[in-house]
Amino acid sequence: MLTKALVEQFQKLPTPLFFYDLDLLNRTVEAVQTYGTSRGCHIHFALKANNNDRILSIMRDAGFGADCVSGKEVEKALEIGFPPEKVVFAGVGKTDEEIETGLRNNIFSFNCESAQEIEVLNELAKRHGKQAEIAIRINPNVEAKTHKYITTGLQENKFGILSEHLPVLLDRIGEYEQITLTGIHFHIGSQIMDLNTYRELSERINTIQTLFDKKGIEIRHINVGGGLGIDYEQPDRNAIPDFKSYFEVFDRHLKLRENQELHFELGRSIVGQCGSLITRILYTKEGRNTSFAIVDAGMTELIRPALYQAQHRVDAIQNGKPERTYDVVGPICETSDTFRSGISLPELNRGDLLAIRSCGAYGQVMSSDYNLRERAKAYYSDELE
Repeated sequence: MLTKALVEQFQKLPTPLFFYDLDLLNRTVEAVQTYGTSRGCHIHFALKANNNDRILSIMRDAGFGADCVSGKEVEKALEIGFPPEKVVFAGVGKTDEEIETGLRNNIFSFNCESAQEIEVLNELAKRHGKQAEIAIRINPNVEAKTHKYITTGLQENKFGILSEHLPVLLDRIGEYEQITLTGIHFHIGSQIMDLNTYRELSERINTIQTLFDKKGIEIRHINVGGGLGIDYEQPDRNAIPDFKSYFEVFDRHLKLRENQELHFELGRSIVGQCGSLITRILYTKEGRNTSFAIVDAGMTELIRPALYQAQHRVDAIQNGKPERTYDVVGPICETSDTFRSGISLPELNRGDLLAIRSCGAYGQVMSSDYNLRERAKAYYSDELE
């Protein structure tokens, strides 16, 4: 919640800016620990959601590992202090140089997404005198019921190895002398709100595990990815996702083998609600069919509305005037640079502040300098209050 003291600080600071509520973040982390870590679950924080140094330090101090999808993310995780034995490296297009970064640092697991990747990894590991531990990322053909751009577990998606290709791959896996197969990996999409999706995933994994049993291959860990969604419409009412129910789905439906570890790659669900994008009204003007509120933040700070048609809540800060209907738009020379259309807000004037909510994930991390704009700075609740 934005206190009076915080609002006074925002008035003095250059906008746009990212604001992180660290108290909320810490309470969210505690919920993950209470309902996940306490069950023996291994949590890897997804750097793709937010790679801010302070955020990552909190994840590290909570005992979480790191989920990386590029060589630079692996390097960042290690620089922040995540132990290599807690770092997983996924990605459908790892370069040789990125793979070598993981090999040099003896990371926990390469989540491999194709048979050819495993061949390349084996060759590079041999060249460097390394033994690479891998998890095979399997495409389970489970519908995530989310936006098509962030669905990753269907047969038509580029991610993972199709189940029907597994038998041939497993027959050959012993040929790769520098490879140790230790796990299987799944990630079916992001912003998933229907927990029945995870029940379906669990049941699919149970079926897939029988194939490994028949081949006599022991799987030491199962990585079910992440993707748990957050409430973009009512961020205050549902500030912390229902981690209790989320972890219970896997506890009830996923049949782990004896001594088998369960790993998760959570990102948005941990950090999404703790961040807000604070922006200032530059101008208001009347269009033919609407009133425009033109703000100093744009798709350079938050690209999700333009990319995914995402709907972030927009709140006016300290404004008690009668409400009007606005399109809240940014300054970028793109029609898609629109945050919300047709929303009711108190009458806005030049200089008023707005808070665009739920920007802790895929906000700052996806920002750009398009139009040669300066990157927005980040501020934290313990610095401003």
